[in-house]
Amino acid sequence: MARKDNVTLFREDGTRLDGRKPDEMRPIKMEVGVLDNADGSALVEFGRTKVLAAVYGPREPVQKYIVIPDKAVLRVRYHMAPFSTSERKSPAPSRREVELSKVIREALEPVVLTDQFPRTAIDIFIEVLQADGGTRTTGLTAASLALADAGIPMRALVGGVAVGKIQGRLVLDIDEVEDNYAEADMPVGAAPDIGLITLFQINGVMTREEVMKGLDMALEAINRIVEMEKEVLKSKYMKVEV
Repeated sequence: MARKDNVTLFREDGTRLDGRKPDEMRPIKMEVGVLDNADGSALVEFGRTKVLAAVYGPREPVQKYIVIPDKAVLRVRYHMAPFSTSERKSPAPSRREVELSKVIREALEPVVLTDQFPRTAIDIFIEVLQADGGTRTTGLTAASLALADAGIPMRALVGGVAVGKIQGRLVLDIDEVEDNYAEADMPVGAAPDIGLITLFQINGVMTREEVMKGLDMALEAINRIVEMEKEVLKSKYMKVEV
């Protein structure tokens, strides 16, 4: 039984604390069109992590100085609600939230066809309602779904998941407890339909072999995530009216 700082991270049978196998994801739920006042919206759950995304635009920005003549400006705000963690978080944006807003924006820019909407802004608001690990990748997935729900032209849908290294073992879709004791974590975002990795980060130390194996695990999972996104969108927009 693996231990670190007297915390048991694996069961005797090799499964994780929540009963998952190392390469098993948490249960995923997705829903689109959850906000009437947004142009597009999505609610995505990875286990106990719940993230809401809302898209507004394309629209003329109030701040004229941000206008780009030949394309739309993509603006992303990632925020964790004060009640999203066990200890109340300040509602003011933290440095981490500002950083993750930039990370998610850069992960979406390669797939959004901003050149079709010059001199406009597309605003994406990502609100973490409940945090239990993997909020950036869940947020990226929710933002992709919300953009599609808003009818924003995209080259492909994007999904995300994080791989962690816990006591020398790679595990898929780490939760908060695993993240707290992980030796490394590797968030990955990708658009599998066009073979593009849009987000790749490593926090901690991993060998080259571990990186390659972890990337394979993440991309296989993202394929399944994106297929789920497609099914959720189809269920809303391709219903046959009797």
